[in-house]
Amino acid sequence: MDGMDYDPMVMDGDSEQPQVKISAADGTHVDFELSRTNLSFANSLRRVIQAEVPTIAIDLVEIEINTSVLADEFIAHRLGLIPLNSKGAGELNYSRDCDCEQYCDQCSVTLSMHAKCTSDGTMKVYARDLIVEGHHANSVGSPVITDPEGMGCLIAKLRKDQELKLMCVAKKGIAKEHAKWMPTSAVGFEYDPHNKLHHLDMWFENNTDPEKEWPKSKYAEWEDPPQEGEPFNYDAKPDRFYFEVETSGSMEPDQIVQGGIRVLQQKIGALLKSLDPRKYGGDEADFDGPRSPDMNVDGGTTPWQDGGYTTPYGGGGGGTAYGGNATAYGTTPYGQSSWQ
Repeated sequence: MDGMDYDPMVMDGDSEQPQVKISAADGTHVDFELSRTNLSFANSLRRVIQAEVPTIAIDLVEIEINTSVLADEFIAHRLGLIPLNSKGAGELNYSRDCDCEQYCDQCSVTLSMHAKCTSDGTMKVYARDLIVEGHHANSVGSPVITDPEGMGCLIAKLRKDQELKLMCVAKKGIAKEHAKWMPTSAVGFEYDPHNKLHHLDMWFENNTDPEKEWPKSKYAEWEDPPQEGEPFNYDAKPDRFYFEVETSGSMEPDQIVQGGIRVLQQKIGALLKSLDPRKYGGDEADFDGPRSPDMNVDGGTTPWQDGGYTTPYGGGGGGTAYGGNATAYGTTPYGQSSWQ
């Protein structure tokens, strides 16, 4: 894929289109150069890739039996961080938008696990022991297993007669709500590798060789170095940006980048429609893309109302986990059910 050019979009009124050049790509990461655009757009793409591309992660854990040494909440937290297959995340609704009361096959994936140690040794429970139930089996929501042994993430260790039986509900979400929905493990972003624009103050303690203090990245070979005595251009702006996107395993890297571009298009479309609804049709902007957790379906940005509160998860009430009233999540951390 070296040297491959791909034009993802056309900018209105601009003779030069943004250009993408892929330098390296495989199943876990992609390196590409984004050029003919500005810093604001490039950074917006970086932030959207990290925080607003929807994925699927375990959001609710109902523990029936747990005689291990780990607390319910600790196991629920570990389960929530297991990457799940999110290539078909678009098939699911957000739980806040679904017509069901709590969860259903249209907005969630159900996984179950039952492990009991009957030998004298230690039994290890892995992500492969999670079984997808319902019509989502062998598709969306299944644990991502990439290790050569085919085990997946280690969840817990059991000694003789210890048992772990639970049911998980995986839902669609974005990293703005929780880091477990982040599709990437890392997103590298760089521009101006020679620091011609002086956006960085490269101080150094070694007065003889500043190059040793600030070694150039691999992208420095892609651009011409500054010439000796070259005057500083105060009007210069960066127009080449280098991305390194590494997936967490839930989605392929090209799908993550394309998903980020799609989210940006939805945001820009919603903004244009809200600014001039008569031109773009409709009275209000319809935004079907990812939303932050404090934005409800009616467009409000504050979940608290008079006489209690409501949340985008569908629950409500004025009680806390310490009182007798139910919480917005339907369970409390003091029973055999743990919210992740």
